Amino acid sequence: MIVALDIVVGIVVLLFWSFMLYRQFFKRFYDVVLSLLAIVLLSPVFLVLIVLGAIKMKGNPFFTQLRPGKKGKDGKEKIFKLVKFRSMTCEKDKDGNLLPDEKRLTSYGRKLRATSLDELPELFNILKGDMSIVGPRPLLVRYLPRYSEQQRHRHDVRPGLTGLAQIHGRNEISWAKKMNLDVQYVENVDLFEDLKILWQTIAMVIMHVGISIDCPEFTGTEADE
Repeated sequence: MIVALDIVVGIVVLLFWSFMLYRQFFKRFYDVVLSLLAIVLLSPVFLVLIVLGAIKMKGNPFFTQLRPGKKGKDGKEKIFKLVKFRSMTCEKDKDGNLLPDEKRLTSYGRKLRATSLDELPELFNILKGDMSIVGPRPLLVRYLPRYSEQQRHRHDVRPGLTGLAQIHGRNEISWAKKMNLDVQYVENVDLFEDLKILWQTIAMVIMHVGISIDCPEFTGTEADE
């Protein structure tokens, strides 16, 4: 009885400190533990997708791209290499230029994106410390000069595999709305909010809700909503 009580007290104390020190310490702790666990458990899926991707893409199954991450002490965003499963071929025209995205996006690639399986390799970005499980999605480097001062606050935390904007419509909502949700998340980071976002993301992926393959260019000209 005493042992059981000690366990309950220990869990309560851990939850208390997890909540109080979540942003400063436990968020990164949980990122490392959960991403490592997911990589181990999903290793058979990784193996299948690597082999299948190499066949379908006729070569390297991985896609890498530079993305901006969390701002450093100098106030500048850290640029890191995002890793995803490739969903488009590398086909080029007669002049050696890549064909338009819609011509290079295969049916296999569309399925990868629709199921979000293309983003599984980002677990390694999380483990490395470039990303977090929950946070604003990492966008393109060329978007940085287009942010307003308020929108740049989305880089006060590590970018995430999923975030508040993703559970509110992903690519189906305006850029202004996405940016506002990202900043809102940064201002209110806590354990229960992350758990809520993670749970809703899993549900949306399973039910294929709010998933839009196409994403328009961010011009930085939209007014905040």
